[in-house]
Amino acid sequence: MTPPTDLPILGPVETSVREAQSALDDLWAQTDVETRAYTGNIIALTVGGHLARVEEALAGLEGRYAGRQIIGVMDGPGGEVRVQVSLVPQPGGLYIERLRLSADPEGLQGAILPLLRPATVNHVWWGADTRPGGVLLSELTEIADQVIADSLTLDIPPARHYALADLGWSRSAGWREGLAQLFDSPDAARQLSGVRGLEVSYAGNNDLPARLFAGWVASTLGWPDLGGVTYRPGDCGRENGDLCGVELRGEGETRFALVAADGDLVRTRCEWPGMTRQTELNVPRMTLAGGLARVMARPERRGVFERAWALARAQLDAERGG
Repeated sequence: MTPPTDLPILGPVETSVREAQSALDDLWAQTDVETRAYTGNIIALTVGGHLARVEEALAGLEGRYAGRQIIGVMDGPGGEVRVQVSLVPQPGGLYIERLRLSADPEGLQGAILPLLRPATVNHVWWGADTRPGGVLLSELTEIADQVIADSLTLDIPPARHYALADLGWSRSAGWREGLAQLFDSPDAARQLSGVRGLEVSYAGNNDLPARLFAGWVASTLGWPDLGGVTYRPGDCGRENGDLCGVELRGEGETRFALVAADGDLVRTRCEWPGMTRQTELNVPRMTLAGGLARVMARPERRGVFERAWALARAQLDAERGG
């Protein structure tokens, strides 16, 4: 949740691509801010049905990673691009610039690039649940430093000229860290060679973060595929796509489990012959804004993500007969 601020929202002001900067300058003149910090651009491509969710998530970033937010609403009317500009207040007496553009993808193509602040980092977020068509996204990836997307659904593969950040992967970060902690002790680490199966439960109907988590486990343990993994829906009170539980199974009674409890609490249980160990960990729930902030602030190690992505993608393709 965004901390409260007493500053008013300035705008929105209807303008055009050509006059957008002038309209923003007029809004800045109404503030007491003498210095503007341009920490980067984020271009969020979405549709009208997801607009409120996208704007809420962008507000939660608090301008730390992108002082200019450009939202492209891709199911807007054809013809001339509609542009609205606003200054959105943030805690600490700061403002961020928000430009909302409405048009069809072809109309947005030529409109977004002139509005980018130069010499800053460019984040491109595909904030829609349909696969990108046309050349709008591919054109923007040419200038992107980071592309943020639900990459398994949209089949956006990793690439060399930008960092691919997956919000589903970000969702599982706390669970990856928690599972790794179970094997900090040498006696637990010695059991890893006998681990053969994995079960992952998840909240809601989005199993993609669970699949990426499974890909990470499998690639870490050297499994050739995800044939030893099962997924099941869970009911843990967390947001759609969050993990609810993880269980690694080995020979006999060997198992390592993490199960979501109340709030951000996760209970762990490690068992193998002659040993039972239980503890509790804090694995925070992750909002959409929290996931965005994480991937923008802490890019994941490319190789680790790409190996997990490849295994998850191969399993999905096999299930779909592709």
